[in-house]
Amino acid sequence: MHPMLTIAVKAARRAGSIINRASNDLDKLTVEQKAPNDYVSEVDRAAEAAVIEVLRTAYPQHSILAEESGESKTESDYQWIIDPLDGTTNFLHGFPQYCVSIALAVKGAVNHGVIYDPTRNELFTASKGGGAFLNDRRIRVSKRIQLQDCLIGTGFPSREMHNFDRYLAMFKDLTPKCAGIRRPGAAALDLAYVACGRYDGFWEMGLSAWDMAAGALMIKEAGGLVTDFAGEDNYLKTGTIVASTPKAFPALLQIVQAHK
Repeated sequence: MHPMLTIAVKAARRAGSIINRASNDLDKLTVEQKAPNDYVSEVDRAAEAAVIEVLRTAYPQHSILAEESGESKTESDYQWIIDPLDGTTNFLHGFPQYCVSIALAVKGAVNHGVIYDPTRNELFTASKGGGAFLNDRRIRVSKRIQLQDCLIGTGFPSREMHNFDRYLAMFKDLTPKCAGIRRPGAAALDLAYVACGRYDGFWEMGLSAWDMAAGALMIKEAGGLVTDFAGEDNYLKTGTIVASTPKAFPALLQIVQAHK
C-alpha cells in the first residue's frame, strides 16, 4: 500500500472510532441545521478534526478541502479532499448507512482514495493504477451487461429542490428499464458499492467533490466508467455523476441525458 494511502487509512479509522462511540449516545449530540435538510453535528466536526490532525502530522505542507472547515489557504500540488461523515442525516437517525471519505488529489488528479464504513468495518481503498480493494481483497465492478438486469443507486435531492422534477423524470424513465433503484443516502458509500459490484450503476447531481473523489477513483480502478452528465470527466466540478459497468454505461447515460 502506498505510504500516503496508509496515512489516509489511519485517518479514516481514527474518524470511524469517533463516529462509532458517538452512535451509542445519539440523543446527547448537539446538532445544527446548516440549510434546509442539511445538518451538521459535533461528531462531523470531531471526525474531521481527527482526520486533518493525522494528515497534517504526516504532510504539513499539503492543502485541505474538507466539508465542514472548507479549503485551506496552503498552496500545494497535493490536496486532501475530506468528507468526515457522509450520510449525517442517516447517522443522526441511527440508520447504519454512512461513511468516512478521504481522497488525495495531485495537481488536480485523484491518486488515492479511502472510504470507511465504521458500522460494518468495511475499508474500501484505491490508488491510481493500483486497483481497488475491500478489506485488502481486490474488487471489480459487476459483470452485468444489460441495463434491465442492473441494480442502480441514486440520491434524490433534499436541498436543491429546483432539480426535483428533473430527478423524477429520470426515475420514472429508468425504473421500468432496470432491476431496481435504491436511495440509501450516502453517495460516497454508494460509489464504493458500484466498485465492488453491489450496485451496477449510480447517478446523482448536486454533489460536492468530497462526496465523489474517493469513490469515483475506486470505480475506475475496479474497471467501471465514470463521467458527469455531459459524458465528460468534470464531475468533481459539475457535481453531476454517472457511473456504471462498461457495458451498461451507455444506456444509463442516455437516460440521464434525455432529461436535461
